[in-house]
Amino acid sequence: MIENLNGIHETVKYKENSNVKLFINAEAEDYPIHWHTPMEIIMPLEGGYTVQIGDDLVHLNESDIIFIASGVTHRLIAPDTGKRLILQIEWSAVSKIKEFNSILTLIAPAITLTPETSGDIHSNIRKLLLDIADEYQTDSFLSEAVIYSKMLEVLVLIGRHHTASSCNFNVGRHKQQEYLERFLSICEYIDTHCIEDITLDEIAKIAGFSKYHFTRLFKQFTNNTFYKYLNQKRIELALTLLADPNISVTETAMQSGFANPSTFIRVFKAEKGCTPTEFRKMFIG
Repeated sequence: MIENLNGIHETVKYKENSNVKLFINAEAEDYPIHWHTPMEIIMPLEGGYTVQIGDDLVHLNESDIIFIASGVTHRLIAPDTGKRLILQIEWSAVSKIKEFNSILTLIAPAITLTPETSGDIHSNIRKLLLDIADEYQTDSFLSEAVIYSKMLEVLVLIGRHHTASSCNFNVGRHKQQEYLERFLSICEYIDTHCIEDITLDEIAKIAGFSKYHFTRLFKQFTNNTFYKYLNQKRIELALTLLADPNISVTETAMQSGFANPSTFIRVFKAEKGCTPTEFRKMFIG
């Protein structure tokens, strides 16, 4: 249910003094392309559901789970019958936790968990989401704290599953842990310094690897090239700046770390499917 849509930007309406919204949706209603700042988690409880991320259609079966990162444009397509759990949650309150933003990066723009592809964690995450739904509906003392604690469990499961399945560096067990911690630290460094003129050579040197070795390991860890990861972080920042009509596209480019407006426009269109000006018009409506 979209209650407040301005252009394609949804302002999520929470309960008073809350940063979490959860509802069980049984409406046979499609929702147009939109985006919002909270992460969105969707889990069909009865029947399926379809989510469009960019040009990709993700068909969810019952109990499949999709995590949609903050700022990602998406469309929801409902079947004639069915029921699904939809959770929207802001992470700004806990974003300073060590390694937290690196886990969020693994999710962007979206990830899907199914019993077939993520069997070892899927059932645990499904149970945690159902527990969160019960806690949200009970709305008792410290419910929001309980919800955040369970959602942190969910993210830890996802992060550890990813590192175990995708980041099996060809080194010994002790080196494996060292490499994981090193690349988490590197991701946090890029997140913090993305508006600066940082280069692949510089980051490889900080990480302590040759440029070739770093490039291969970074792609293995993040599933992105260094420059694609860097540009995604810059675009995330640009989205917040474009929401302010008093900041020009050129200023947005400069404040987001891009060397010039033309590069910013090209990268933005590749990431979002529209130019910054077009995006701003959709945002303003």
